[in-house]
Amino acid sequence: MNIHQPQYLDNDSNFICPNCDIQMQYKYAGIYVCTSCGAEQLNDFGKIKRYLDEHGPTNAIELSAQTGVSRSKIGEFLRLGRVEIPENSPVFIHCKGCGVAIRYGNYCMECVHSKNIQGAYVGEAAKGPKSKMRFLDTD
Repeated sequence: MNIHQPQYLDNDSNFICPNCDIQMQYKYAGIYVCTSCGAEQLNDFGKIKRYLDEHGPTNAIELSAQTGVSRSKIGEFLRLGRVEIPENSPVFIHCKGCGVAIRYGNYCMECVHSKNIQGAYVGEAAKGPKSKMRFLDTD
């Protein structure tokens, strides 16, 4: 699945290097790098991705506490398909059309097809218990 990172979600395209006072360049996966000194800074997605890479799946409350990223921002990432809730979680988000539990996105596949919804992030239906979270894409 190839999912883009919308600019409105992370209004951080102007990271300034704390050492050199120049604009940093976006590298990948929420990481910005100074071309002069090599310093790195992370946007909210970068913080989440790095934490999940280092610590494995976790729930949104712990993820928020450990990264400083708000739970509402984590919810946005879920709705946009940037992170997903693992299959066996007891906690899910819900389809905006019918309310069925989904792992990410806005609508379940059934609502997208039956209501002919265009341009929506389609989430995978939930399957069972275990409340952790992981990222979907690597850029």
